[in-house]
Amino acid sequence: MRADDVPEIRELDLFSGMSEAYFQDLVRAAYVQTFPPQVDLITEGDPADFLHVVISGSVELYCIWNRHETSMATVRPVSSFILAATIKDGPYLMSARTTEKSRVVLLPSLDVREIFDKDHNFARAVVRELANCYRSVVKDTKNLKLRSSLERLANYLIRSHLRAEGAHVFELAIEKRRLASFLGMTPENLSRAIKSLRPYGVHIDGTQVTITDMEALQTLAKPSPLIDDYAT
Repeated sequence: MRADDVPEIRELDLFSGMSEAYFQDLVRAAYVQTFPPQVDLITEGDPADFLHVVISGSVELYCIWNRHETSMATVRPVSSFILAATIKDGPYLMSARTTEKSRVVLLPSLDVREIFDKDHNFARAVVRELANCYRSVVKDTKNLKLRSSLERLANYLIRSHLRAEGAHVFELAIEKRRLASFLGMTPENLSRAIKSLRPYGVHIDGTQVTITDMEALQTLAKPSPLIDDYAT
């Protein structure tokens, strides 16, 4: 690892409370690779040999079953994936691939588990991280089961608006095909949903989103912190 990569990892909540000695043991065995876009990093069903940390670029987590593929999440810097498989020493339940040129730190899972058993601060941080992941899964499940496709899209755009610091014109963070998959829709259904949002002041041209009537959009979406706020 390059010396300037270490502070970024150290500042992650997962590692910030670790003793310096154990942290140095962990990064000493790690290495960093730069990957071009569309490179598979892990495959679901394979053993979890490494805990990955994205330090630049972005990585899509996805799953395939019976020739059907769905997008699960997009990991952006600086974030780790997939922690549960590393701690459990179980197979990956998702695959991962780069969506752009990305730098990724690979931490051997064996070392992560050994330090988990020794460093209580790190163990507590792992539990917090897994608890947050569990709550995110519950929220995603509620979003899919309780809302129509139009409501899911409306709430996604409201969350994107907030991430864009309240801008009423912003760019979609992912391509439409992946967005449709993430929201549990076909590309055709997404196109119809986009058209259906026009009466609510939403116009999408390519990847550019313009919201002219936020009140109408919120009335349709009915956002809830128990579904949409991932900090809750």
